[in-house]
Amino acid sequence: MTIAGLILAGGNSQRMGSEKAFVRLGGRPLIEHAIERLAPQVDALAINANGNPARFDAYRVPVLADDRADTGPLAGVLAGLRWAETLPTRPEFVATIPIDTPFFPADLVARLDAGRSGQPRIAIAASGERDHPVVGLWPVALADTLQEWRQTARSQGVRAFLASCGFTVITFELPLKGPDPFLNLNTPEERDEADAWLSNAHSS
Repeated sequence: MTIAGLILAGGNSQRMGSEKAFVRLGGRPLIEHAIERLAPQVDALAINANGNPARFDAYRVPVLADDRADTGPLAGVLAGLRWAETLPTRPEFVATIPIDTPFFPADLVARLDAGRSGQPRIAIAASGERDHPVVGLWPVALADTLQEWRQTARSQGVRAFLASCGFTVITFELPLKGPDPFLNLNTPEERDEADAWLSNAHSS
């Protein structure tokens, strides 16, 4: 079985004030953190982003646009599933992570895969008291179902789609030191806090 990976970078980054993929953490853009951490976990990798794809040329990774911009993460998930269908060796699943979650576990994909217990179901991550519906493993076979949902559903929310399909939640432990593994960096202040933690971790 093969699993493809998708970095969801199609949001507007309104609270950050600049495109999150190129916001710097530890001296490097978030897109580099995401690629470095996800690529070893999957058999093929792509980026979901809108606009001119040439800005990602240096990373030599396919860039997939939403079918309809500004309609939420499900647009990126669908783009990833459709891309996976075209690969020479078609994956059974696509693992997704948002661009603003730089500390996700190095064994994320393996644990999501194990947590579904062999069932062809969506698996999402959780930590602490929260689940993280866009950190997940999505069956490629759901592509048509998701496309129809996007055409007919009143809500484009990820949780509504998950509820319609059924899903499994895999819980990850919070570390004794350091941030939640699924910490989102939504504002410059949150980025600065994460940068300070990263600097301290490297110097200790």
